[in-house]
Amino acid sequence: MEPKKILVVDDELDFVDAVKARLEAMGYNIIAAHDGQECVAKARKELPSLILLDIVMPKSNGFEALSRLKTDHLTANIPVIVITAKSDSEYILDAGKLGAADYIMKPVSMHTLLDYVRKYA
Repeated sequence: MEPKKILVVDDELDFVDAVKARLEAMGYNIIAAHDGQECVAKARKELPSLILLDIVMPKSNGFEALSRLKTDHLTANIPVIVITAKSDSEYILDAGKLGAADYIMKPVSMHTLLDYVRKYA
């Protein structure tokens, strides 16, 4: 059986590298993107099992990417977990309205992140 693909989207390269190393060690195939435009393009091409998506990024933010993902027939059913340092209730509500499966606050422990990945991937 082929490993499940997870798309990790964040402009913080250290965060992406840490998540990638940990999830690959758990047997997942990790694809990285560093802005919203790249996220949508890679999601359409790779069709991952799960997307971990930051909100504050250059070019196209996470909310724009989430909106595009959820209105595209190719990517609409892929669960998206928003992972961000933004704790405002407005951000959480907006993520839910746009179709995010869940919302995780940074900093997040790898143990917690793995629990979410297992739940949705």
